[in-house]
Parts: sequence; structure tokens; C-alpha cells
Amino acid sequence: MFIDDLKNDFYSNLVGKRVLVIVNYDIDALCGSRILQALFQNDQILYSIVPIMGVSGLQRTYAEHRSDTKNIILINCGGCIDILETLQPEEDSVFFICDSHRPYDVCNIFNDGQIKILGKPNDDEGIPEFESIFRDSDSEEDSSEEDEDDEEGEQMTRMQKFEMKMERQRQKRIWEADRNRIMFEYSQFSYYGRSSALVLFELAWKLSKDTLDTLWWAIVGVTEQLVMGKIESAAYTLECNQIQSHVSRLSNKASNQSTQTAVRITFENDLHLAMYRHWSVQDSLRHSIQSACKMRLWTARGEKRLQELLVEMGLPLVQARQTFGAMDLVLRKEFYGMIEKLAEKYDLTDLIYGSFTLNYGYRFRYSAADYVYSLLANLESVGTDRLPEMCFLEAMDSLGRVNRAKLDGGLERAKHLLSGIFRQVQSCLEMHQVQSAGPFLYYILTEQNTLFCCPYSLTLLTQFILRAHVAASRSRRAPDLPLVASCPVDLERGIFLMIGIPPTREASPKNLFGRAFEQAAIKAAATISPDFFDTSCIQIRREDTERFLDALTVLLS
Repeated sequence: MFIDDLKNDFYSNLVGKRVLVIVNYDIDALCGSRILQALFQNDQILYSIVPIMGVSGLQRTYAEHRSDTKNIILINCGGCIDILETLQPEEDSVFFICDSHRPYDVCNIFNDGQIKILGKPNDDEGIPEFESIFRDSDSEEDSSEEDEDDEEGEQMTRMQKFEMKMERQRQKRIWEADRNRIMFEYSQFSYYGRSSALVLFELAWKLSKDTLDTLWWAIVGVTEQLVMGKIESAAYTLECNQIQSHVSRLSNKASNQSTQTAVRITFENDLHLAMYRHWSVQDSLRHSIQSACKMRLWTARGEKRLQELLVEMGLPLVQARQTFGAMDLVLRKEFYGMIEKLAEKYDLTDLIYGSFTLNYGYRFRYSAADYVYSLLANLESVGTDRLPEMCFLEAMDSLGRVNRAKLDGGLERAKHLLSGIFRQVQSCLEMHQVQSAGPFLYYILTEQNTLFCCPYSLTLLTQFILRAHVAASRSRRAPDLPLVASCPVDLERGIFLMIGIPPTREASPKNLFGRAFEQAAIKAAATISPDFFDTSCIQIRREDTERFLDALTVLLS
């Protein structure tokens, strides 16, 4: 059941109670949980926040805490699975779902008691009507048939009763066929809806407890969706228009307070260059997906073109190779104008977009995308000495302005990650490792690389490889082909992480691989683990990979 009045139907029900907040392991969910944490601390609501990485983590966490509380909030998890079937909760437990994954599970949508989905449905989601997908059970139908037969009694011959029964069965088959078609059309694509962080910020606004900090966390959540290609740029622009009104309101509210000089959020045209304010211009241009693919910077000719761009910008190599903050003040101020002036000539118009920037104090300036890269790197810095829970807490701490060292540490990790991605893309293209399976492209990384063992980093690598392959390919079909990539996460056990992404020519980021992976695994009798809430990401055994890809080829042909 959807609830639109978050203040009365959601938040008011939590006051004075203990709450369990289960958070998916992604940036938007992290920002949303941080906003919720600020609200709970303000109202002295007892809460526990637990990060999870998949459906099995959700089941384990709920089993551990089910006796502690009856109010459970799920952020970016649970919306796309049948909660009651998966968790088997007590009848007095209530689940509040704030999930940007789509499509929602229909059992969650039409449950009027225990499941409450925050927000209102969008008409574009195509949620089917209740009558078209649910009907009385067979046992109830059979009993009703017997009652009807008893009533009509001797008036009907045996042949008439048989014909009536056959007609009912025919109507049932037609209904089931229609239901299967409707459900297939509804669930064939996985995609993303509104940012959960933004939904929870609007709750804070309606409670009159919004601040510039909570607004900034919501901005980071929306920007993550853009940076990771989860939403269209048009949807991002619409959200930015609404966010700007909140920025103006909160800035004016703080105009007579000391915070006005300490914290300032501005909206301006910016560049899709990864962390360029905290990196060198040359490195940022080389490792950003838009500029690298447009100029083919993995080739000698592309490197020469980069040098030509720097020359035309009037940017000496000495300046381009040092950190942006150490460049001459005049060059720093003119940098955006230089790129904008030459964007059309070098086909870099995609680099320019509207973005929010956080200024605090007189020295520190971060764009929302800087925060996204830092949080991403901190979340995925999992290792033998760094558990996922530790990485999650460190990423959450880096959202606070007092923990600038953790934020900067994340930026350094992100630079290392993007450098590794660029080297892998260069190697992949030079060795022609992107293969065509007919209806899709695939790339299999055979050696274990700790950089790409997590969904975020493998997604970035896959997006970079696909766009670079399309830029380098002479095939007219290349822009219309999706890409499936896999990377070993545990070579000893033979476990691979596999991700599928849509074609570059697709305007909409809707992904068909979630449903396709599921059907291909059944056809190939392959063992997969669809544990992630993003269904286009699975784990598969090495010995099943070839058979699975063959079945996927047949399915999509």
C-alpha cells in the first residue's frame, strides 16, 4: 500500500517506539539513512541501523532483530521482493519501504496492512489493476461451483453441468494467460525511480526539521543516480529544479545566522570530469568516461588530441599535471570557460551539466559528484581487514563536514579505482576481449582483481568498456548492443560476479537483464545467486558461465 502523507501515516507512528532501519549497501540508501538518523536523534527515537548487501542479508538481519521491534524501515531494499513470503513476519510487524528500485512487487503494492510504501506511484510505472492479477483461489471457486450446482439441482442435465464447468475452466485459462502477459510487461525491465534520500528529505521538510546538511545529503543521493546512469538526465534536471527552491529557502533562512558564512550550497554549470578540483586536469580528462571515450584517450592518437586540447585551452603542461588547487588562480577561474569554448570542436558537449557545489569555510569546495566518488570508493574498500559494516560506517561518517579527512581519503581511493578502470579498459580494447554473442556483447575478466569484486566498481568498468568499444568500433550495430561483463570474486570456489547494462543508444536506462538472467539460468540449468536487489547483477559459478551465456543468446535472439 502506498502512503503519500509521510508525516502522519509514517513518521507519527514511529514516535516513542523502537525502530529497525535496514539499509541497502548503496550511496542513495546511505544518504537517506543519514537523513533519517538526524530526524530520530532530534526526536529522541530509539533506532538501530543495519547495512545489508542482498536478500540473504535482509533475511539474516530480520531474524536477528525480529524480537526487538515491530517497526521496520527498509531503505532501497525489499520493494521488489514479496516481503511477507521472504521474511515470514509476525502479523503485528509493520514494514515501511522507501525503495528506488523498480518495479515494485505487486504483493507489496496491494497489501493493506503490514506493507507501507513511502511516496505515491508514478503513472509511468504501469502498475496493473488488482482484478487483472488477483482472483479467488481454486478451492474457493470449486466450493462456489458446488453451491451453484446444488442450487440449480435437478434443473440441469449432466451434459449442461459439464459444459458449464468446461466454460469456467476456459475462462480461467484466458484470465491466466492475460495475467501472465500483464505481469511480463510490468516486470520485464528493471529500472530506478525517485531517489530515496530525496523522499526522506521531503519528510524532514514537512516536519520543519530540514537543514542545509540534510538537503546536501539528498543532493548527493540524486547525483549518485546520475553519475551511475540510473536515471535519465531529463529526470535529474527536473529534480534539480525542485531542489533549487529548497536551496534558496534554506539559504535565506540562515542569512541572519552564523551558519551562512560557514556553509553554502550553490547551483551552477559544472563539468563531468571526475574529481577535477582534487586531481590534476590531465588525469581527470583521461580517467573520466565522457572525455576518454570521445577522444579515445587509450590510443596514441587520442593522447595527442588531449595535448592539442590543452594547448588550445592555453593550459601549460606543467599546470595541467599538477593538482587543480595548485594551479595559477587565473587559470583555475577560467578553466570552465576554456572547456566550454572548445567543447563543440572536440565533441565534448556532454561534459557540461548543472550541478550543486558545497562550500564551507573559505577553502573547502566539493561538488556533489566529488562526494559520490568518495562514498563509492569508501563503500567498496572491503578487504580482509575491512568488513563491509566498517566501510559503511566510514562512508556515513564522511558525509559529516567534521570528517573531512575521511572524505579526502575516499577521493584518493576513487582516483586509484578510476586509474585501474582506465588501465583495464585500455588492455581490454588492445587485446580485443569484447566478444559478440549476436544479440549482446560480453566481456569476461579471467584474473581476479580486487578492484572489481563489488557491484559499483564492476558497473563503472562495464559502462566504460561499452562506451569505449562503441567509440572504437566500426560496426553500425555496436551502439544498439547491450554488454554483459563478469569478474571472478573468488577464484578458489569458482564464483564470478556478472552484470548486464543496456545499449549506449538507449535513451532510457531500463535494463532487461534482470528477467533475462532468471530465464536463462532456468533454460541452462545453471546455478546463479540473484541475491542483489539490482536484478541485473548476479553471482554465477565458473563452470556454468558458458552454458548460461549460450542460453542467454538463444533467449535474446
